Amino acid sequence: MAAASTSSAIIFTDVFNVSDVDKDGKKFDRVSRIAAKSQNHDMRMTLDINTDLIDLRQESEFSLALASTLHPDGVAKDAGATGGWRADIEGGLADDWDYVMYGKVYKYDEGSGEEVTAYVSFGGLLMALTGVYRHMANLTVGEYVYLLLRPSKR
Repeated sequence: MAAASTSSAIIFTDVFNVSDVDKDGKKFDRVSRIAAKSQNHDMRMTLDINTDLIDLRQESEFSLALASTLHPDGVAKDAGATGGWRADIEGGLADDWDYVMYGKVYKYDEGSGEEVTAYVSFGGLLMALTGVYRHMANLTVGEYVYLLLRPSKR
């Protein structure tokens, strides 16, 4: 991220290692459910991905960010007024990532101690992100977020 204002859109970011792919068996033709653990914040994640668009295998590594907007100035725009979530995003955050999804935080569970789980639905593809609350404090139920993902080059 080159501009400081762009970073204001980022809610969460880390590098993850895939520990399992379709652990409970493959349920859909073009979807895999991955389990991953972060390198920096001791977070755990389960994420459904469209395998036609991205291929993540066991033991692969990827960077992930959650953002409130894709706009380069870091200011969220009203999607209805601008023609949808993709309107006016050329030159935005999505240009730097290989896989982008748009979804809604629909549930937030408090676990034991400081640990919480945030659940996000990206049009039926689901994510559960679990870890210490302070790393997810900016995720709010009812909020729309962008998931940005880029496999690491090894």
